[in-house]
Amino acid sequence: MKKSLMLACALVLAGLSGTASAGEAFVRGEIGKSDVKLKLDGVGSESDKDTAYALRGGYWFNSNFAVEGHYSRFYDQTLYNDGAGYVDGKLSAIGLGMVAKEHTTDSGLGFFVQLRAGVARGKISLDTSEGSGSETSTKPYYGIGAGYDFSRRFGLSLNYDHNQGSGGGLEITANTLSLGLEARF
Repeated sequence: MKKSLMLACALVLAGLSGTASAGEAFVRGEIGKSDVKLKLDGVGSESDKDTAYALRGGYWFNSNFAVEGHYSRFYDQTLYNDGAGYVDGKLSAIGLGMVAKEHTTDSGLGFFVQLRAGVARGKISLDTSEGSGSETSTKPYYGIGAGYDFSRRFGLSLNYDHNQGSGGGLEITANTLSLGLEARF
């Protein structure tokens, strides 16, 4: 029994190491627009838009599957300023997830669609003339994209991502449409 388990583990590790050596690392920058919605129990809801960006990096195990980590900034605005007092708000997230990509050709180049999903730790920060504070929550995220891989090393895509957070009666969603540039090495 132990020998069978050891053999199975060795085969799995050998398969993973072969897959990993056939893959490639990547970095990706995205810039676009976020639509941020806030809903506070008993108070109501509000929404606003802001320029958003994301920095992503990870590893493609093959042309179809990757793991990624990311930092995203969805919102960074002054919410109130009358000269005597101010309130600045920021919304960001760090996350870890999986990416699945399918090309329209067998070469692994050209047009593609991709899906991504994972878990992100969102953070809302408020800085005021009276002090500052922040709140975090961990929630799933997901996204879809379409683009074009010009070579094995370079691609461009249009992406839509949905992130959410909650805590203390506050629910937040950030829906982002962005243009992404990916380099693989």
